[in-house]
Amino acid sequence: MKDEKLMAHDPLSDADAILSEEYYGRRQKPAAAGPKPARPTHYKVICISMYTRDLEELDAKVAELKRRGWTKANKSQLIRLALSQIDLDKLGTPRQ
Repeated sequence: MKDEKLMAHDPLSDADAILSEEYYGRRQKPAAAGPKPARPTHYKVICISMYTRDLEELDAKVAELKRRGWTKANKSQLIRLALSQIDLDKLGTPRQ
């Protein structure tokens, strides 16, 4: 084979670099020395599981609140409202 037909650079020779940068994401450069910004302490992000029917009902209630003018209503606010209004002393004994 003639030399002019050979590739000057084999693109697959950099497979690790290609995967680590393009596929897995570029590595973060170390942050400049200094204090890290403080995380908020007045709330936490959590993950809970709910039945799809309950989520549909929650979404419907949020949509209705928005229809009534509460444009910033969301699921978290509605759950917090429900928590603030529940009276545990009025709940019956659980069936087991």
